[in-house]
Amino acid sequence: MPTRILPAVGDADAVRSLTTLLSQLPDAEPVAPVTDSTQLVDTLARLAAESVDELPEVVVVHERIGPVPALELIREVALRFPAVGVILVTSDPGPALFQAAMDHGARGLVALPLSYEELASRVQAVAQWSVGVRRHLGSGGDVFTGAGGTVVTVSGAKGGVGATLTAVQLALAAQASGRATALVDLDLQTGDVASYLDVQFRRSVADLAAIADISPRVLADAVFRHDTGLALLLAPGEGERGEDVTDRAARQIVGALRSRYEVVVIDCGAQLGGAGAAAVEMADTALLVTTPDVVAVRGAKRAVRMWDRLQIRKAEETTVVVNRHTRATEIQPALIQKITGTAVAATTVPAHFKELQAAVDAGRVHELDAKGTVKQALWRLAGELGLVTPVEGGRGGRGGGRRAGGGGRPRGDRGSTALRRRKGDAG
Repeated sequence: MPTRILPAVGDADAVRSLTTLLSQLPDAEPVAPVTDSTQLVDTLARLAAESVDELPEVVVVHERIGPVPALELIREVALRFPAVGVILVTSDPGPALFQAAMDHGARGLVALPLSYEELASRVQAVAQWSVGVRRHLGSGGDVFTGAGGTVVTVSGAKGGVGATLTAVQLALAAQASGRATALVDLDLQTGDVASYLDVQFRRSVADLAAIADISPRVLADAVFRHDTGLALLLAPGEGERGEDVTDRAARQIVGALRSRYEVVVIDCGAQLGGAGAAAVEMADTALLVTTPDVVAVRGAKRAVRMWDRLQIRKAEETTVVVNRHTRATEIQPALIQKITGTAVAATTVPAHFKELQAAVDAGRVHELDAKGTVKQALWRLAGELGLVTPVEGGRGGRGGGRRAGGGGRPRGDRGSTALRRRKGDAG
């Protein structure tokens, strides 16, 4: 059986030299190369969605791949696609890098300039390892499998615009529709998800930060199971511990959650740190919540520009959600779209704080009145984003990709799925 090899190389000259050598290997079947980290993960996810057997046995990652650094990309591939063996091609094959590559999940390392003998030997060994792992996966085991779920980040244009409430309700809608859902609080110093859902917790996201290999059992120990069925991974109670959650740790944690749950909703707060930036970069859908006032919209514009400067996410790949919307306000969604250069969700959230006050004060936002316009709008937004499983015969589908999906209605809360627009509740 031929060995399928997927090169991941950003440099055109390196692509030519690598593919030429790979094509000369015995029983090798090189596939079309990918040129960046996003394309690699998307390609593997598409193949894994069909079957593990469709995945290439070997992925060859060049050290200059981007935008995600090569070692972080290797870690994500190893975690999400454990049946794939990864080889790192590098100009620095020293002991330190070799150890780091192994720690991140690589199965081999090949030095530049490429040598036919070294490449052939390494590919053969890694391919044999991959075949063995697939046999193991076929008999079951405590490992992550599958292409992974949909990751949605929710950030605030500034503090107090409603990002946490939005994240909580999106997660509740997805869970109520029958999809296994995790809600993560990456607002590491001032996170309020635990307060909104009235939970006392012992472990937090910070407890996973120092763990090099997050197994399903380790992840389950850190997750709090809420009465609604949501899996909660909460911000640390001591804000200073948030510094332990680096961008590298965040990538690993998000990758582990994506492999375990159908939907992962992440509250990133209004302050951008390394962990939040990594989550936004990895997300299938990145939401930015704003209110229709000058200060908040300026904050949204600053956030979008910063994400673009830092190469975290482009403006056109970001979706703004307008909260506390009324028809009377001068700043309407179309103007916000023009100012920020982003997409704007068709669903707006009305300004009816009286519906929320009692539930927020009691820390029971999961018990919001199903007939309330705010909850209905947020659950409608979940349908617009494709986060809910549509009822049979309805429109829409499962989430995925970076554009909003079809509608669909959560099955678990009839009142919240009466999605008719009310006067004054959307623009």
